Amino acid sequence: MTGGVVPEGADTVVMQERAKAQGKSIAFAPGANTGQNVREAGEDLKRGSVALTRGRIVRPAQLGLIASLGIGEVAVYRPLRVAFFSTGDELKGIGTPLGEGEIYDSNRYTIHGMLTRLGCEVLDMGVVRDDPEALERAFADAAANADVVITSGGVSVGEADFVKGMLGKLGEVVFWKIAMKPGRPLAYGKIGGAHFFGLPGNPVSVMVTFYQFVRDAMLVLAGADPVEPVPTFTATCSTRLKKAPGRTEFQRGILTRGADGVLSVRPTGEQGSGILKSMSDANCFIILGDSTGNIEPGATVEVQLLEGIV
Repeated sequence: MTGGVVPEGADTVVMQERAKAQGKSIAFAPGANTGQNVREAGEDLKRGSVALTRGRIVRPAQLGLIASLGIGEVAVYRPLRVAFFSTGDELKGIGTPLGEGEIYDSNRYTIHGMLTRLGCEVLDMGVVRDDPEALERAFADAAANADVVITSGGVSVGEADFVKGMLGKLGEVVFWKIAMKPGRPLAYGKIGGAHFFGLPGNPVSVMVTFYQFVRDAMLVLAGADPVEPVPTFTATCSTRLKKAPGRTEFQRGILTRGADGVLSVRPTGEQGSGILKSMSDANCFIILGDSTGNIEPGATVEVQLLEGIV
């Protein structure tokens, strides 16, 4: 039976349903090949070969491989500790009545979800007011207790956008602003020994910049080597897309397969960076390069599945 030791002198196993007892003899159906249905010792891993290299992410298949070797413990990198907070006097926590000009803070919840799916140890520091002293205390506390600090909001050019200036005072600004839409005012730097990612304040911009920049950086910091890129492929766009040349644009789309097997994609609707429902309804990004203009129906576009990166 399956899992049994092959008897001495035998080199082939024929499935029971392809054999028939005839008295004291057995008749086999034609087509048997030498060595079929036999698993040789060492066919999975040869003696002395490397089972898993340093830097591999331990997923279900890797767990099974380790267990198949009878190994109960392996050395791994500890989870990254990530401190994050939102900035803005207009932001309120869930359960708090909203006043004029106030909105509920959704960014901390999306960031928490994305970090959790990456296996990070999260430290939610809430909402920090648009006040330089409060921001300085929050940055110092976050950098002292985490490997990575993530903020949302305060990195643009408004009068109350203090994050970039505070980063320059407490640490180092490596870059600020990128040619993408949504998410142009993304900032990266260092605060003490912690890496810093300053995400925009608009909800969609937060998610797009996290998926396209922060995700891979976090995997590298967590010990992954190499980081496996999220694959892209092409699909037929079923509707017209508005796009101005000059920036790479990540529109939110819905990818479907027709009865003919052909993949087609359409936008989720309005693509504003504050329209979080465009992310909630989407199952992919439609990636439009910086030199690309308007897309007409029937054109081929580049698509990246969200399930591969969340």
